[in-house]
Amino acid sequence: MNRHVDGRHRFGRPPSEDVAIRVDDLRVVRGTRLVIPDLSLEVPRGQVVGLLGPSGCGKSTLMRSIVGVQKVAGGTITVLGRSAGDRLLRDRVGYLTQAPSVYEDLTVAENLAYFATVIGVARARRDDEVARVLSLVSLTDHADARVDRLSGGQLSRVSLGVALVGTPELLVLDEPTVGLDPVLRRDLWGLFRRLASEGVTLLVSSHVMDEAVRCDRLLLMREGRLLADDTLDGVLAVTGAADVEQAFLALVDRAAAQSASTSSEQVQV
Repeated sequence: MNRHVDGRHRFGRPPSEDVAIRVDDLRVVRGTRLVIPDLSLEVPRGQVVGLLGPSGCGKSTLMRSIVGVQKVAGGTITVLGRSAGDRLLRDRVGYLTQAPSVYEDLTVAENLAYFATVIGVARARRDDEVARVLSLVSLTDHADARVDRLSGGQLSRVSLGVALVGTPELLVLDEPTVGLDPVLRRDLWGLFRRLASEGVTLLVSSHVMDEAVRCDRLLLMREGRLLADDTLDGVLAVTGAADVEQAFLALVDRAAAQSASTSSEQVQV
């Protein structure tokens, strides 16, 4: 399904069982400012979907809406067949925020064990689950280190580990690679690809356009609106651009021209 410019659905929809996230006519207002105006999109199951756009374009607000912690002014969001924020999604959705969401006075292993308890991992399985996640995020050697003594990259991986506890079906990751060195970024994207190959759906936001090449699909966002929802090849083909950054700029210019044309027509009427 290829959609460009306004983010609205133009063609037939895939069956519900093939969709991990469905957003219909989402509106989010903060104070007097309309942050997300009438946005619709779908995220297919079992893919790595990149949510790309400049800082402040609404990516985090959209993600908060998807996991059910953002007050919305209108629209509906369905996640794994249930309404966003449904308590039955607690152990099926992992969410990584931009800010670290762990306890600095606990060790890495203690943090993972605590969150495993929160989502209901059985006591008999808890140690194995902690060991599994430590291995996934390459922190086994730091299991007993207090979080406040870790480097920035290690802290980011602890937060990611928390999102991975309980083998969630959907991961919503808000800029997980920001501030990481190239080796850590490469390793994390390798982990994301491995998880997707096992059937996990990942929605990964970034303002770094070159991460587009690592995604199955792209959602290009600006000022609360979708400029494109397509594969990288599809985005490049429709814009004639050589890379995703040029494509993004072309779509921005196209949307601005369309907006100006619409405004002109309204004035003439």
